[in-house]
Amino acid sequence: MARIIGGIAASHTPTIGFAFDRDKRSDPAWAPIFDAFAPVQDWLAARKPDVLLMVYNDHVTSFFFDHYSAFSLGVGERWAVADEGGGARDLPPVDGHPGLAAHIGQSLMADEFDMSFFQDKALDHGCFSPLSVMCPHEPAWPVKLVPLQMGVLQFPIPSARRCYRLGQALRRAIESYPEDLRVAIVATGGLSHQVHGERAGFNNPAWDARFLDLLEQDPEALADMTHAEYATLGGFEGSEVIMWLVMRGALAAQVTCLHRAYTLPSMTGIATAIFEPAQQAQRALPEAMLDRHRTHMARQLDGVGALPGTYPFTLERSVKAYRLNRFLHALVDPAVRRDFLADEDAAFERSSLSNEERDLVRRRDWIGLIRHGVIFFLLEKLGAVIGVSNLHIYAAMRGETLDAFQATRNARVLYSVASTSPNQRDEETS
Repeated sequence: MARIIGGIAASHTPTIGFAFDRDKRSDPAWAPIFDAFAPVQDWLAARKPDVLLMVYNDHVTSFFFDHYSAFSLGVGERWAVADEGGGARDLPPVDGHPGLAAHIGQSLMADEFDMSFFQDKALDHGCFSPLSVMCPHEPAWPVKLVPLQMGVLQFPIPSARRCYRLGQALRRAIESYPEDLRVAIVATGGLSHQVHGERAGFNNPAWDARFLDLLEQDPEALADMTHAEYATLGGFEGSEVIMWLVMRGALAAQVTCLHRAYTLPSMTGIATAIFEPAQQAQRALPEAMLDRHRTHMARQLDGVGALPGTYPFTLERSVKAYRLNRFLHALVDPAVRRDFLADEDAAFERSSLSNEERDLVRRRDWIGLIRHGVIFFLLEKLGAVIGVSNLHIYAAMRGETLDAFQATRNARVLYSVASTSPNQRDEETS
């Protein structure tokens, strides 16, 4: 069974990455940052977590306002460093843990947190700024990473109370995962700062200290505060510290603070802290409770496995077939369509499809594509490109001729999602 071994709080200002990349350790202006992170490095080296679940917010780098979610869980296999305008930092990508991430996602949805899920997005300084100082990473990172991106920039945003409850739900999710994993929860952001408007440069070290006190001793008081109260005390962007309540909610009610440091070099109060469950609160959730939770998680799809010819598009299937689904989705671009129709093999090569994936597409093996993990709504896009109707695909998936399938319908019609496509066939041929 997975277990949470502790929680880390760490600010994520770009100055941290700047100081690390330029080796400012001996510079008096920057040294306090490295001093603050040294105990975090030591704790991670000693406790050796297998996975870090990192609660962070993107800074309009990989996420934009064309689709902005409150809670977005990274379920992919690997996480690269984002280019924020001046080139990506020279850090290796960090491996994800898709199995744990999928389990967490299913658990949180069962607990009525309406999650979104992402893959193939680079992570910006919200994640890699503290991570680069926390762990050695040459030639590779010693831990795997599950990122939880919080939409805290475009209001309305989740309340502090909702963040705290999300943390409590995360504990159930992680501890009900059957694999023996050591998981640390890392919360990033803040402390007090404001980076826009005439109030830019606002700080409140007294509030920062009080916040850290309450985070350890009385998180319920922090959960009751409004966004306006956080902004008044800690600056408008400083209200992102509600993310720290996700980490705190995932821990036991009583914790021991093993380390706490604070410095204010410029625009943001930079803090680090380490929490472990207090001695009397180190017990995992009871196994009977976890069994009930696993049953609760499985309830919505219970029985679907007995439906013949049915393949739910789960997070696990999405991760497994991501490359092929992405290839097919790209066919919505007219230029990509033209290139595909001109030379399929070259298109396969550009997208680095495996031999199995190329064969499935080349043979138009519709049911094979479904079984591999392709979602149907990308099959109909491929069909539209090559002039195959939806009805042809339905029949093929059932192993029937078009005539045989049409005989089961109330009307013999053909259609696709691209009625204006010059490739679309109207004749009812197999």
